[in-house]
Amino acid sequence: MTSDQVKNNRFNAGNKRDGKHYWLTPPDLLKRINDEFGDDLYDPCPYPRPENYNGLKAEWGNVNYVNPPFGSTMEDGKKVGMTAWVRKAIEEQQKGKTSILVFPQYRWVHMLVNAGAEMRSLGPVRWVATEDGEQAASGNSSPTMMFVLRGKK
Repeated sequence: MTSDQVKNNRFNAGNKRDGKHYWLTPPDLLKRINDEFGDDLYDPCPYPRPENYNGLKAEWGNVNYVNPPFGSTMEDGKKVGMTAWVRKAIEEQQKGKTSILVFPQYRWVHMLVNAGAEMRSLGPVRWVATEDGEQAASGNSSPTMMFVLRGKK
């Protein structure tokens, strides 16, 4: 990565409130994860990160705990975000490995999950225009998730 890329990478500036970069997993959360999945977890996002280490290229362990950067970073001159970590976890799943990934989500997603919502991926949806009933040429920019809250008695 060039020095300009380092300077222009928002991640390197830290967050807007306090300038901090790295947020490690709190001990109580790590204990809960270890209690469920064992304490021999491979960490593809270690801190401090060893020189020349790239968790997206490394061979992961049988059970992995992935707490990746929550924003985009530069890896080998390419912008990398959370999708890259999900792709790598799916690749490792195909090898028979388990991965636990932690990502921030909107509060409303947590509310739905905690209420027992079923989640279904709809992929890109070609919505219909209210003005003329014409269907969009392609799906919206973000794939759509459907949440189903079944009635309770």
